[in-house]
Amino acid sequence: MSVPDLIPIRYEPDYRTRTIGRCEGGQFLASVTAAFPEVGADVENWQAQKRWFAVLHRFDDAGRHLDSRIRSTGTTADSEKAAVEAARTLLADWLDALPGRAYGDIAIAPFAVRVEGSLFGLVIETDEEDEEEDEEDGEDGVWAELYPDGLGFHAPWDGCYDT
Repeated sequence: MSVPDLIPIRYEPDYRTRTIGRCEGGQFLASVTAAFPEVGADVENWQAQKRWFAVLHRFDDAGRHLDSRIRSTGTTADSEKAAVEAARTLLADWLDALPGRAYGDIAIAPFAVRVEGSLFGLVIETDEEDEEEDEEDGEDGVWAELYPDGLGFHAPWDGCYDT
């Protein structure tokens, strides 16, 4: 089964997709998440490089990416608790400002944005090693990964995800 043009994402009110839905002008996907730089990470000093972010991606009704608001609120080294709380507060303000906000399922096209050296987006991934085995099982070794949240969407493309 090939990757659909729009990846469905199921709304789960008490779990990782509790801040997704529709608003005037389209759809949104929001989260508080941590990210490391894509390159140059220093494993000895990981706490200073683990940055916490408030993230709000917006999409039109057809699921095409419109824009992203992504703001760092601190690092684990500074105070993870304070950084996470600041990100939650900021995200709540952004969500409250969305006109006509209603939480629910969404379907969006893959996209990618880079901020402060970190990747944010829904990116198509391929596992070439498993591709041959997956083809035998009816899978195609392809999935969509939400970065940096670590949610993987795959066939049967029903909006469920793996972590």
